[in-house]
Amino acid sequence: MTEFETTTSRDGLALNRALWDVRARVHGSTAADRFYDVDTFLAGRQTLCALERELIGEVAGKDLLHLQCHFGLDTLSWARLGARVTGVDFSPVAIARARELAERAGLTATFVEADTQRLPATLVGRFEVVVATYGVLCWIAELDAWMRGASMALRPGGSLILVDMHPAYQILATIDPLVADWPYGGGEPRVETVTGTYADAGLRLPVQQTVQYPYSLGEIVTAAAQAGLVVTHLGEHIATDIDPRNLLHPDEDNLYRLRFGDSHLPILYSLRAMLPHV
Repeated sequence: MTEFETTTSRDGLALNRALWDVRARVHGSTAADRFYDVDTFLAGRQTLCALERELIGEVAGKDLLHLQCHFGLDTLSWARLGARVTGVDFSPVAIARARELAERAGLTATFVEADTQRLPATLVGRFEVVVATYGVLCWIAELDAWMRGASMALRPGGSLILVDMHPAYQILATIDPLVADWPYGGGEPRVETVTGTYADAGLRLPVQQTVQYPYSLGEIVTAAAQAGLVVTHLGEHIATDIDPRNLLHPDEDNLYRLRFGDSHLPILYSLRAMLPHV
């Protein structure tokens, strides 16, 4: 485990940015990529899932900050619902594509290149909603810094909405057979070798190293509280309309479930946390 122990957050940031630069370049760029289907989005498809829409509610006329926005599909979907949107991502390739996509879609949006652990001062206190969804915190070396940034970006009374993979799902390497190879929490860096992309299994990409970080549900909620946020909702979801790891097959009702004996393990968690009025 020496490799993990000597990996710094700066090393991890550089490796992960290189990975997401490649992914931002190829995602949604081929007809085979049905995960990011840019053509149907431009034709009006809504990319948001029911879970985050229900948690946030009406966004028309609200200022919304989308953290780790990738190349902007979800950010621009919030714009279509009437929000005044700002997307942040650390990948310059993603930000360039997001700006291009906004122009092609005829939508107004601001996209900012920044590390979400070090948000720029220009974003402080501007937003009624901060949102981050699906594959978020596993890329974050400094969980406390990420939560402080989300908190500082909010106006008093505003809310952070976080929907992400449940730690119980992240520990699994395979479903059949059931193999667990990741810690449940602790935040220690895990060096991983990536050979492709979840968006298109057939796409050949260069082999790259990444650094990911496991957090428990308790660590996530504690970090939110220590950032001055009041948790008003914590959900654990065993039936979901999205499988962010592409390990499961949908049931007859088109929902994904992670079976564990006669029961199920959660696939996603959802968190709503509010910045109190002074």
